[in-house]
Amino acid sequence: MKALVAYFSASGQTARLAKTIAEVTGGDFYEIEPAEKYTSADLNWNNKQSRSTKEMNDSSARPEISGKVSNMNQYDIVFIGFPIWWYVAPRIIQTFLESYDFAGKTIIPFATSGGSGMGNTNSVLEKSCSKNAIWKDGKRMSSRESASSVKKWIDSLNL
Repeated sequence: MKALVAYFSASGQTARLAKTIAEVTGGDFYEIEPAEKYTSADLNWNNKQSRSTKEMNDSSARPEISGKVSNMNQYDIVFIGFPIWWYVAPRIIQTFLESYDFAGKTIIPFATSGGSGMGNTNSVLEKSCSKNAIWKDGKRMSSRESASSVKKWIDSLNL
């Protein structure tokens, strides 16, 4: 089975975890990059006018992605990583999920967070995914999760 580890990381924390997952799985590594990069002001969740706050308060927001996965058809398993924003995934993850046909593919979200859990992230994201995708509940982990801990989690998924 061929795996893709796709991730969005605003601060580098999720990127670190995504790299560990790619190393453990032998999967390809792909960064979900916004067409317009987020600045520190954009990420200020205390500012009700910041870009991230506006996006997260608008369930229809779909930030544009720069680039595409060149051959999504080759992957059987897609790990999708992100930081938790407002108790869910950033809207750009929905953009990503709505950009491809994941029918028949196993989708496994993973997240990093300063303290909050996954909340209702799994159910929100599953609605943005192809109907015939095989959805596995995601997990929040430390950005510094050890390779052995990541392997234990992946083994528990019975892929």
